[in-house]
Amino acid sequence: MNFLAHIYLSGDNEHIAIGNFVADGVRGNKYKLYPKDIQIGIQLHRNIDTFTDAHPLFRQCTKRLHKGYGHYSGVIVDIFFDHFLAKNWKAYSDIPLDIYIADFYKTLTKNITILPPRFKRITPIMIEGNWLLSYATVEGIQIVLNGMNHRTKGLSKMNEATKELQEHYEEFESDFILFFEDLRAFSITKRIEIEKQFENF
Repeated sequence: MNFLAHIYLSGDNEHIAIGNFVADGVRGNKYKLYPKDIQIGIQLHRNIDTFTDAHPLFRQCTKRLHKGYGHYSGVIVDIFFDHFLAKNWKAYSDIPLDIYIADFYKTLTKNITILPPRFKRITPIMIEGNWLLSYATVEGIQIVLNGMNHRTKGLSKMNEATKELQEHYEEFESDFILFFEDLRAFSITKRIEIEKQFENF
C-alpha cells in the first residue's frame, strides 16, 4: 500500500502513524533505534506489505499491469489503491479527508527531527505539493506516476499507467473495495498483536 493507506491503517496513535509512514526508510533492525510507538508503526507497515503482496485481489490487479510494467506493477497498484481510498474516503472515516491530511502534516512537522533522512527531505516537498490530497483525482495520480517514472530514469514507464487505470477503472475499484475490507481487519488485529508484544519488553 502507499502512504495514505499506511497512515490510515495506523489507527489514532500519531506516532504509530509516523512509523508506518517512514518504514520504507528504515532498514532491517534499525527500527529499534526509534521510540516504541514508532517501532510498532514500522512493524505494522512491514506486516501490511506482506499481507498485501500475497492477497489474491492485489495479485489480480497486478496481473492487469504485468505485461506493460513488469515488477513495477505492484508499486503502481499501491498508488491506484491510495487513489480509491482517497476517492471513497467518506466510507472509511468521519473526518473529512482534507482535515485528516492537514492534521497528519502537522504531526510530521512537529516530529520532523526524528524522521529518517529521506523523509526529512521529502516531507516539506510532500506538504507543499499536498501529495496525499492529490491522490483523490486521476490527475493527481498522474503527477505521482510521472515522478516515479522520473526516479527510474524512464525505465518503468509508470507515467503511462493511468491509461490502464482508466480502461479498467471499475475493476480496479471493485477489487480495492473488497481487498481493503480484508486489509482493515488484518491491520486492526495485527496492530493489537504487535502492541502486546512490545508490552512484554
